[in-house]
Order: sequence, then C-alpha cells, then structure tokens
Amino acid sequence: MPWKLASLSTLLAAMILSGCSNTSESTPEPVAAETGHSRCEAKAAEFTIGKKASPELLEQARTRAGAQNARILKPNDMVTLEYRSDRLNLNTDANLVINRVNCG
Repeated sequence: MPWKLASLSTLLAAMILSGCSNTSESTPEPVAAETGHSRCEAKAAEFTIGKKASPELLEQARTRAGAQNARILKPNDMVTLEYRSDRLNLNTDANLVINRVNCG
C-alpha cells in the first residue's frame, strides 16, 4: 500500500510540474525605441542642462535621447542601482534646475 501511495504522489507531482514548463519555441521580439534601438543617447538630451525640470521637458529629452524611460532625480532621492541602457536620468539641484544628464 505505501508503494502505491508513493507512486501516485510521484505521478501527481510530475503532472503538476509539467504544467509549469514552457514548450513554446518562439520568443517575443524585444521592443525597440522609435529610433530603431533601445539605447539611450545622453548627448542628445544635454540641451536640458540649466533649465528647470518639468514633465514636458522630461518627455522631450526622452524622445530626443531615444530612451524608453526617463526620470528626474533630485538631490537625496533614493534610486535603484540596476543599470538600464534604455533609461534617461535628468539630475537636478535643490531648485529643480538640471545640472547633469546621463543614461542608466
């Protein structure tokens, strides 16, 4: 009797785990920026240095830089440490004047 229970448990576990496997051979295409690539070009957004940060300026800089994402970073803001080549960062001073542009 214990062997039947162990065999049934093993069979049940195998069936459950087989439902978790991915048998699809096709992988989705990566999403590219409007410029045809997903890398951010910080030089294209340097026109913002010395200007006051705003959502409109952020979007304009993101578009020119070819970035997928953009954010405004104020002094002492907590940020994540992962590097993202498709993200534009506009660094500001305490008065929200942009003083540095970088990707990551």
